[in-house]
Amino acid sequence: MELDAARTEAWLRAAAAAVTAREAELTALDTAIGDGDHGSNLRRGFTAVLTGLDGDGADRSPGGLLAAAGRTLISTVGGASGPLYGSALRAAGRALPGSSAGPGEVAAALGEALAAVRALGGAQSGDKTIVDAFEPAVAAFGAAAGQGLPAAARAAAGAAEQGARATVPLVARKGRASYLGPRSAGHLDPGAASTALLFGALAEACREP
Repeated sequence: MELDAARTEAWLRAAAAAVTAREAELTALDTAIGDGDHGSNLRRGFTAVLTGLDGDGADRSPGGLLAAAGRTLISTVGGASGPLYGSALRAAGRALPGSSAGPGEVAAALGEALAAVRALGGAQSGDKTIVDAFEPAVAAFGAAAGQGLPAAARAAAGAAEQGARATVPLVARKGRASYLGPRSAGHLDPGAASTALLFGALAEACREP
């Protein structure tokens, strides 16, 4: 199995559905340690992504779909999440120039996405940000790539979930939550939670038929 245009579109649609379904949860997480708009911002951004998918004239290659979605998130999502997720998807899209991509190529593209997130936000693992879910997901995908795309995507989704849960005891060192200092401990990072949704959507799109 390879990541083709149909699976890439399914990934983006599943991500939009997950964000919409969990909007209230993401907002509640962000209300505790941030600005309280993470869920609504992402829902608005992915609604715009769906509009783009439904439009005519879009580049229907995997890379084209991801790059277009990234541009849309950057232009429509407020706060830090739009530029971060948008840059990640654009970087992944640029790394996927063909009509389909095998697990190894997808692993490399996800690595480029993570690099873009790090370059823009300056965060590392342990800072209580999306990196805490994104980094283990990329590592897990790469480690399982030899088992095929569905297995690699499942591994990445599980690692992202675990990474997100591991942010609960952390003290935030980046972003709005860092202003709270020690009071940020005891809360799940909303960006890590939405990152887990993104990788969960990838696993859903890449399930065995």
